[in-house]
Amino acid sequence: MDLYLLWVAFLLGIIEGATEFLPVSSTGHLIIAADFLNFSDKSSEVFEIFIQLGAILAVITEYRKRLISTICDIPHKSEAQKFFIAIGIAFIPAACLGFFFHALIKEFLFNPITVAVALIVGGVIMIVIEKRMLISIKTSSDHVSFKQALLIGLAQCFSLIPGVSRAAATIMGGVLCGLDRKTATEFSFFLAIPIIIAASLYDLIMNFHVLDKDDFVVFLVGFVTAYISALLVIRIFIRYVAHNNFIGFGWYRIIIGLITLIYFY
Repeated sequence: MDLYLLWVAFLLGIIEGATEFLPVSSTGHLIIAADFLNFSDKSSEVFEIFIQLGAILAVITEYRKRLISTICDIPHKSEAQKFFIAIGIAFIPAACLGFFFHALIKEFLFNPITVAVALIVGGVIMIVIEKRMLISIKTSSDHVSFKQALLIGLAQCFSLIPGVSRAAATIMGGVLCGLDRKTATEFSFFLAIPIIIAASLYDLIMNFHVLDKDDFVVFLVGFVTAYISALLVIRIFIRYVAHNNFIGFGWYRIIIGLITLIYFY
């Protein structure tokens, strides 16, 4: 067993879990880290897809009681029905766009320079939104309207560009729709479940032929570390957004983007 590969899997798992649900772009961080660590063969692409499932399992674990309760309420509670319809509405735009343009996006946009530019531009936009934030209504993710869900879903389409960040797009989209930060963040968490599972399974099926039994331990290490780090970040982040804005994340994106541009360009 290659100890260096296990070390890389451990690091990338932590990076994936720590950044998947923050508005800083997990894909962007993984592209940069994998390039820096010289981990860029075909199996590495499958690895990065696989560890996303570890991160999404953390959301399911953290919100398992609420998810189970809502699913059980679907047959007889309109609130539960509306919640799942809202998730479905928000899911469709990016899912359709990703399905038709997935190959082109992978071929032309998955590189450190694209990531750097997207990080910087996204950081600036995030700061502008926070500085000019409209009055938000404190509510809950169960009460997101269909119109708000659609707008969040359209915002999520921008996250197909590496470096934009799915979390940033959906959370900022929710804030622009009038949701408070906590509600927008929770809705982003729930929306991540179908979109990441669908995208990851699609990628795994398309790249199944490159999997090798010798990679099992490496994949397992990445999956477990992504799960644990994501679980910790989710718990900390949801408390943070209840009392703080995202300006700090905006500046972080700009700084990381500039460092990436200097390093790679």
